[in-house]
Amino acid sequence: MDGELFDELLAVVTPQIEKMDTTMRDAIPPSQRFSITLRYLATKNSFEDLKCLTAVSPQSIGHIVMETCIALINSLEEYIKVPTSEEEWKQIAQDFYDQWNFPNSLGAVDGKHVAIKKPHNSGSLFLNYKKFFSIVMMAVANANYEFIMVDVGINGRISDGGVIRYTKFGQALADKTLGIPEPAQLPNSQKILPFVFVGDDAFAMTENLIKTLPSSRIKCGEKSSQLPIESCTSCNRKCLRDFGQQV
Repeated sequence: MDGELFDELLAVVTPQIEKMDTTMRDAIPPSQRFSITLRYLATKNSFEDLKCLTAVSPQSIGHIVMETCIALINSLEEYIKVPTSEEEWKQIAQDFYDQWNFPNSLGAVDGKHVAIKKPHNSGSLFLNYKKFFSIVMMAVANANYEFIMVDVGINGRISDGGVIRYTKFGQALADKTLGIPEPAQLPNSQKILPFVFVGDDAFAMTENLIKTLPSSRIKCGEKSSQLPIESCTSCNRKCLRDFGQQV
């Protein structure tokens, strides 16, 4: 994060995190509160570690991080907005085509496991496949790396593909109530295909959600000049010679 963006975000959250000085002590300034929170989120350092860097007690850091995160959510939630009209969806699709040469794309979907301490009496409910306790952040991003949907809180035991079904976004996608445009003709082609979101192999394919082809599904030595270099995992150089590409 550069200084300009730091100052911009600080100005947004300052009214919510600024504290008054007292006769007993001066309040921790908003800039320090904000920088402590960013350092914690970026490094995952413990409050004890941050105490040595900031000269602020771990107890105070705990309150500062929670208050500042809530202030960030309240201040920035209006910037995270699922499109409500076909025109807005088409603008996202146009951005994907202009910047990434990917027509009819409405967003990239993925999940992130956020590590937590095991809640009391939760058993294995929050234990994920990576063998740590977590909650899942599910998000959709546009062509500019900007979130248009974020959902946090599903227990980590559920896979990414399962989590999306529990979100309002996933339910609206299944019910076809997102306002997605009707299938459209691809540029420089006669084919008419639906608008889609793109995810990884964890997601189930539907009419409006596709996933990339795993490299394990691509047979070694396949004679196709369209296969990228990383397609062949076992004999890359040999296959490239077969494809007639430079090695």
